[in-house]
Amino acid sequence: MVVDYLTHYYRRGTDPFRTLSALADRAALQLMAALYVEGSVIWERFKDPAQYLQERRQTEQWLRQAFLAKGGNPQETHPIYMVLGRSQWVLRMADAATLATTEEIRVPLSVLREDEVSFTYPDSMISHWLGMDRPPDYYQPDFHGQVFTLSEIRSLVAMKGLPDEGWETNLPDFMAHYIEAQVWNRQPLLAYKQYIQSIKNGGLE
Repeated sequence: MVVDYLTHYYRRGTDPFRTLSALADRAALQLMAALYVEGSVIWERFKDPAQYLQERRQTEQWLRQAFLAKGGNPQETHPIYMVLGRSQWVLRMADAATLATTEEIRVPLSVLREDEVSFTYPDSMISHWLGMDRPPDYYQPDFHGQVFTLSEIRSLVAMKGLPDEGWETNLPDFMAHYIEAQVWNRQPLLAYKQYIQSIKNGGLE
């Protein structure tokens, strides 16, 4: 299997490729309170903003250091989060609240360099927790608590497929069944967004 694009899910009515991690804590907490949607598979994670922010900051420190150790060249302190391919888990778990509040944009992997993007399975916050706590029912040392390069994740997908598309996993549904991508350079994403907008406008800026 070859997957040549990433999908970014973002709040309808806002601009894509932004990260609340770049905000000061108070502003981030206020934004999460505004983004929270009860019952949404994507937006309900902001139910406890303070706990979420603490765990997210810890996870991003781990991600960045692990990516640097593998030769990554992050241009940002905080990544833009995306999904490899299109998540069957999101499609399967999508509820009315999520469908009403979520947009997506696809970006070809070809616009990114290998040293600008890292990957985890599953979602990085869950992977980080699994790698630390190692719950016996779920922990898989080859995948959890690991940060993968583009070459590594391509080899893994070629062998196993995507989660829920050939790759059978043992994780319960409340753990996100997808390969998360962390893009460490926002500029190629913004340039691609502008390119897509110019096409929609008939090639005119």
